[in-house]
Amino acid sequence: MKTLIVIGGGAAGFFGAITAAQKYPHCKVILLEKSRQVLSKVKISGGGRCNVTHACFDPALLVKNYPRGHLELRGPFSRFQPRDIISWFEKRGVILKKEEDGRMFPITDSSETIIECLLEEVKRAGVELLIEHAIVDIQAVNQRFFIKIQNGKEILGDKILVATGSNPKMYSLLEKLGHTTVPLVPSLFTFNIPDSPFLDLSGVSLEDVTVKIPQFKLEQRGAILFTHWGLSGPSILKLSAWGARELHASEYRAEIIIDWLPEISNFDTEKLLLESKNKKGAKCVSNDSLFNLPKQLWKKMVSLAGISEEKRWSALTRKEIQVLILHLHATRLNIQGKTTYKMEFVTCGGIPLKEVNFKTMESKSCPGLFFAGEVLDIDGITGGFNFQNAWTTSWIAGNSLFD
Repeated sequence: MKTLIVIGGGAAGFFGAITAAQKYPHCKVILLEKSRQVLSKVKISGGGRCNVTHACFDPALLVKNYPRGHLELRGPFSRFQPRDIISWFEKRGVILKKEEDGRMFPITDSSETIIECLLEEVKRAGVELLIEHAIVDIQAVNQRFFIKIQNGKEILGDKILVATGSNPKMYSLLEKLGHTTVPLVPSLFTFNIPDSPFLDLSGVSLEDVTVKIPQFKLEQRGAILFTHWGLSGPSILKLSAWGARELHASEYRAEIIIDWLPEISNFDTEKLLLESKNKKGAKCVSNDSLFNLPKQLWKKMVSLAGISEEKRWSALTRKEIQVLILHLHATRLNIQGKTTYKMEFVTCGGIPLKEVNFKTMESKSCPGLFFAGEVLDIDGITGGFNFQNAWTTSWIAGNSLFD
């Protein structure tokens, strides 16, 4: 009987083990997890609701959500994509729902639903789940693998599927098997801006802004959230993902420029401000919010433009209007650090993609060694894309092990 050893009790490890056990029913599948807790990232994802995937069903569009891995994932997503994982869960009684932004969650709004399903499928498929099995060594001998566990136990396997996420210790073991490692750096983080004039607006959000980091030629458009330490929200998280390496190299010091009114030109902004000056003469500028901006933010914009709180529209000078336009379309802030996005730590880096065959997810340098999930130098933006990478790559690996 052939033996597959799956290393890593997260989404990719579980799905790979289940897929392999179902594809090769006469194969023994052992799933190893170093800690007591399996599927820990599934548990905390989406604020405890588990953002399973994203409702993007065109592989060509789907890959655009991966700062690293978009070229390599094009083929895999043609074989197994969000529609397939939705169907997989539905066949097991877990229905997913789509939210307005495309994120998909179980209708129970509980990650426990996903965890229970995966645990049940592992049991049903006959996978042997071993917790508290930290690996200290892997040796490839005569096309088989000897795995040494921290407690002194040794396990022999014919194939290995590594799905350990961004575990630094695992990379040192993989390097002994002929692989290199792209240095790990954080991805998906919020910006610390300690001198931001908006710190007192914590909790206020806008649905549509444009954010840029000119020095790295980075730009994103979407929602933004003020925090007590700086800025967060989808547009910021996407910017952090695409600029992960550049921001790391700069020690998270960079200038960000924000356009609060991306749908309106500077010309149209000036036109509306001049109309307000002519028609709303007696009203105080700071109390008369325009452009559907939150009142607190409008007051802040007026203040930053050097316009007094008592100034009326009729007294507004052309120079003050120009300065206000500048702040509305190009507020400049200095990033001075980062904060990890909640507990959902994501990294870029890992096994170089050129060292893996994406038709099978097998190592090009060590036959019998397969990879899935974030152990690879692949990461997606927020919205369920990192889980989809886990589902897809582990499904391909699980179906390719003994072919």
